[in-house]
Amino acid sequence: MQNIIIDKPYRFVPPQRAWLTPMLIRLYLGRYLRTVHGVERVEILGAESLRASLQAGHGILLTPNHCRPCDPMVLGRLGQEVSCPFYTMASWHLFMQSRLQAWLLPRLGVFSVYREGLDREALKCAVRILTEAKRPLVVFPEGFITRSNDRLRHLMEGTAFMARSAAKQRAGLTPPGKVVVHPVAIRYAFLGDLAATLAPVLEETERRLSWRSRAGEPLLDRIAKLGVALLTLKEIEYFGQPQAGPLASRLAGLIDRLLGPLEVEWLKGRRGGDVVARVKGLRAAILPDLVAGEIPEAERARRWRQLADLYLAQQVACYPPDYVAVDPTPEQLLETVERFEEDLTDQARIHRPLHARVAVGAALEVPPGRERGAETDPLMISLREHLEAMLGRLRETQRPRSVPG
Repeated sequence: MQNIIIDKPYRFVPPQRAWLTPMLIRLYLGRYLRTVHGVERVEILGAESLRASLQAGHGILLTPNHCRPCDPMVLGRLGQEVSCPFYTMASWHLFMQSRLQAWLLPRLGVFSVYREGLDREALKCAVRILTEAKRPLVVFPEGFITRSNDRLRHLMEGTAFMARSAAKQRAGLTPPGKVVVHPVAIRYAFLGDLAATLAPVLEETERRLSWRSRAGEPLLDRIAKLGVALLTLKEIEYFGQPQAGPLASRLAGLIDRLLGPLEVEWLKGRRGGDVVARVKGLRAAILPDLVAGEIPEAERARRWRQLADLYLAQQVACYPPDYVAVDPTPEQLLETVERFEEDLTDQARIHRPLHARVAVGAALEVPPGRERGAETDPLMISLREHLEAMLGRLRETQRPRSVPG
């Protein structure tokens, strides 16, 4: 399990409106993306629509999909393109990784949000940034790194809440101001030799399973067999035996096996719906006593095991069952293997070269209120439709490439 859960009292980390640090980082950004993430080139599309919103003085919310750890840095190139740095909301655990990172992030305009509970300070900060309209605010509405560039996960309703709260405040200004949302689609293309770059990862994973090398098999078959094997191992661990049925039902069954008993214990009953929301609700119930440090060591260990199960459930949910089933792109195969390695070792090696394309969508004006009784906020529906359409266009305009056998 990656170090995303911090058993310390949360303290909000505000952003700093610095200019010198972003300017200095700008000089190093391209080299950083190449060296650390394998991104050789970043292409910006549609920046003129963002420039128009900046010139109009709107409060601007940028809402990108979040498929790779380097997404915030790639968006830094968009900031360079429009000559304006951004503020960014980021999970608190990122500020706890190292002293250098904790020092640097606020100076780059990043502020913390506590994912395991209601963070009023983060919400107030986001609304204030949008109301003041001095810099755009970046919020990743999926809430975590998905490693599935061609599939959009559930979008958090809090995105619309922040935008509408700021729109209401700006509507009361003299003269009145506006808040707009710009959907931002990020898609990566792998431009190298896919079979050669994945071979070491596949060989190592097969050795972990005590398999002989399957180097002579088609790449897609090899990946599919590993996926089924890894799922089967988890089914044996949690069910006692492999499960039958289609892949989608097996994945859903494992998730419910992980979350259902915990929901009965902590939330007085099983829940349905989005896995990320279910996990967040359970973390909010399990963590407070851990943070307070007032429980016996055996109970602490038990709760950490439960948190590990929550982490596993969220990771399982990140495998779309049909992602590599029919005519997969090289990137879909790459992402699947990266997730295999990340789930087994907590880190994924860098595969290069990657070409990032960042498309900025047209501004969506945010009304101060919303229609009562609607199950889903219309703003979130519109945002999803725009992001999915933009990602589809980026995929379609990518140069044709075949998946190696």
